[in-house]
Amino acid sequence: MRAGAGAAAAAAAGGLGAAAAAAAKLALGPGEEAAGGTLSVLLRLSCVGLVFVCNAVMWTVFTKALRLSSSSAAASVTTTASNFIFSELPFLKHHPLAVDLLTPQSKTQIKRAACLPSPHSEASGRDCSGVWKLLALQASRVETLTRTMFSNTESSLKVTGVDFLKSQNTRQHHTDGYNIQSLVVRRGQPFQVQVSLSRELRAADKLTLRFGIGESPMKNRGSLLSLKPEREDFNGWKISMVERKGKECLLSITSAPNAPVGIYNLQVKTGSNIYKPENGVVYLLFNPWCEDDVVYMSNDAEKEEYVLNDTGTIYVGSAYSIYDRPWNFGQFEEFVLDACMYLLDKSKLSLDQRRDPAHVSRAMSALVNANDDSGVLLGNWSGNYISGTSPMDWIGSVTILQKYYKTKKPVRYGQCWVFAGVLNTVMRCLGVPCRCVSTFDSAHDTEENLRVDVYLNEKGEKLNSLSFDSVWNFHVWNDAWMKRTDIPDGFSGWQAIDSTPQEQSQGRFQCGPCPVKAVREGDVYLPYDAKFVYAEVNADRVYWVVKKVNGKDKYFKVGTETQAIGKNISTKAVGQNRRVDITKEYKYPEGSRQERMSMQRAYSFLRPSGLMPRSGYASTVRGIGANTEPLVPKEPVTKTGLHLEITNTEPLHPGNPLEMAITVKISAPGNWTVDLIGSCQLQYYTGDVQANLGTVKEIITLEGPSEMQIPLKIAPDAYMKTLSSVEDEVLILVTAIAEVKETNDKLTKETSMRFQYPPITVQMPETATLYNDFNCAFIFKNKLNVTLENCKLLVEGLGIFKMTTFELGDIMPGRIMKSEIVCTPTRLGEKKIVAKLISNQIKGISTEKAIFITE
Repeated sequence: MRAGAGAAAAAAAGGLGAAAAAAAKLALGPGEEAAGGTLSVLLRLSCVGLVFVCNAVMWTVFTKALRLSSSSAAASVTTTASNFIFSELPFLKHHPLAVDLLTPQSKTQIKRAACLPSPHSEASGRDCSGVWKLLALQASRVETLTRTMFSNTESSLKVTGVDFLKSQNTRQHHTDGYNIQSLVVRRGQPFQVQVSLSRELRAADKLTLRFGIGESPMKNRGSLLSLKPEREDFNGWKISMVERKGKECLLSITSAPNAPVGIYNLQVKTGSNIYKPENGVVYLLFNPWCEDDVVYMSNDAEKEEYVLNDTGTIYVGSAYSIYDRPWNFGQFEEFVLDACMYLLDKSKLSLDQRRDPAHVSRAMSALVNANDDSGVLLGNWSGNYISGTSPMDWIGSVTILQKYYKTKKPVRYGQCWVFAGVLNTVMRCLGVPCRCVSTFDSAHDTEENLRVDVYLNEKGEKLNSLSFDSVWNFHVWNDAWMKRTDIPDGFSGWQAIDSTPQEQSQGRFQCGPCPVKAVREGDVYLPYDAKFVYAEVNADRVYWVVKKVNGKDKYFKVGTETQAIGKNISTKAVGQNRRVDITKEYKYPEGSRQERMSMQRAYSFLRPSGLMPRSGYASTVRGIGANTEPLVPKEPVTKTGLHLEITNTEPLHPGNPLEMAITVKISAPGNWTVDLIGSCQLQYYTGDVQANLGTVKEIITLEGPSEMQIPLKIAPDAYMKTLSSVEDEVLILVTAIAEVKETNDKLTKETSMRFQYPPITVQMPETATLYNDFNCAFIFKNKLNVTLENCKLLVEGLGIFKMTTFELGDIMPGRIMKSEIVCTPTRLGEKKIVAKLISNQIKGISTEKAIFITE
């Protein structure tokens, strides 16, 4: 239908061209003004105007013909033939002046044709046969011209196909894992395409590869690149002819090492012909293998871990009870790359900003949460997840990103480790080295004064309602690797980014990239959000007891901890399934000279009160006076050497009594009387208390140096109801307050501990063959003294089987459950199977097991 419309438009354009030519001949041809007088002059002027009108309309129609026709050659041939035919029609016998302008040969043909009798003249009532006989006489001329045109068309260069050599290119670019039909390459590195032509390429032929990014790409905007082999360099992109063999041309293309990342559309132009490959989309990513790329990483093992590893571990729990949560990042899975490209487009980053991983990572930290811009994940810490999926139920990023890409709506729900897992997937998928980082006893300092206030009642129980600050048992964010070109030298390398929506930065819930080195050195003025990240790992914790005095609340300071925040900063080791402590990358050893200097430098950039922007370069106004040394808090030293320890004396199994102890130590000689208050509570990892379980209050006498252990025991009935009713995993919080009567020494200590659970066992072979099925069994024995209600088992194996859920119902004490799945490996190398068991009483027993897939 389009071809017919194109032919009609081309024929019309030919007729309009003929009309313009006829008007020009009438305007300029010989005539006798004396005979015609003024009328002849007016006719000639009218013809001049008609020339312009016809030409203008002709080009408009011809442009439409080019767009609608199957090829530009077909449109040109149709227009030329139409022009030739129509140029003869107006001059038969009604325009004697025009007849005079024709060639003698044409006049003779026209007159002969006009004088021939018409076999249909009687029936038609009008003798029109001369027109058609003229066309018949000119048919041979039209045919000859048409043949000539088609002959020229056949000799014009056309592209008949483009082979993106996907297998070869993706292997060299470390992108062969992406489950996508299109070619995926990394910037700054050559890739090859093979172009098939209608004939051999000649010296005079013009061959151009055009790469366009975004909507309506244009050269002057930098979004359209025209690469010609004879002009090898264009805006940092390079193209060269590798080999010419018959009708095949092998071309090598190298994108600029700072090219904007995203989706490019390829077209091949030869002369006036443009060829659009059926799947002419090329995905361009950051390139840690390219020395000229700002995300370059020299260590191959680190690139394997931080870019190519699609599984990993996120560390959670508490500073005294760290455990691992296996996580499937799945950056190579179906639709994940498309989801990341959708986020890039949604970010509205300019092309220049897409060149820089600092801008990209900051935008992704905003888009992984849904607070501002309908991003990927909606955060929820309420404990009510009825309208979505509990954060504890996720075991990887794949399902989340696939669901988001399909619906374009935020997925419900996430908490910090889920946000970090998804952001890690996005950054690795885009080619930026990235790792998940867990900080234990992480501060959320809303006033940004590097102090977190904790309020306790007279029983030693923590009060949620009084403090806007909080200390999370753990908080997970990400480090992205890049060279920072927007800040002074010396701050490249790992940059902290955080997609958990805590505080706004520049009007959006985003955080980073913040140089990890700036955090360690106390350079909190650097962008982005350095002060906030610094406080997360360096703030002091100040304890206050709230007492009623004359009917009013009075606050009594009972302790300060200067080394309690930012402990055991952890990430997965490179190439190994173990935790590695990276605290030294974020902060100097507590109490060291470097740590004190770093703290003093950070304090020098503080404001005395109020909120301070967390983005851009922070003010360098000294909050305590330019001529005064910053006051850096120190760990309090008691006169008696008072010290507290909190431990569990028996394993903390749900359904059993919780048996713990508070140990009070005195190092100074003498007789001392100590007032001790201890409390036990259940709290979320964010520090929110969910239940008060019990307290202990003792007055003890110690003859120093000595110690005494005070037991704290909680019966199962005191906590099992709460444990079964909450949707999140809870931790056991024990707080102790001690005061020496003789010296008024005060000390406060708190410790969070995790319940201990029986394990899941995975049974499967150590190796398997590609595309050959094998069985995998998941076995769980309930070794607890309570029934586990509404159990479900979540399992996933990237490259082996998709996410699967087994509904197991209730598992009685001592009962063994076994679930099996048939696995079909589709990818080579080491693959991991992740399993997680959830019930009303336990919120996450996780395990993983590796299997090696061979050909």
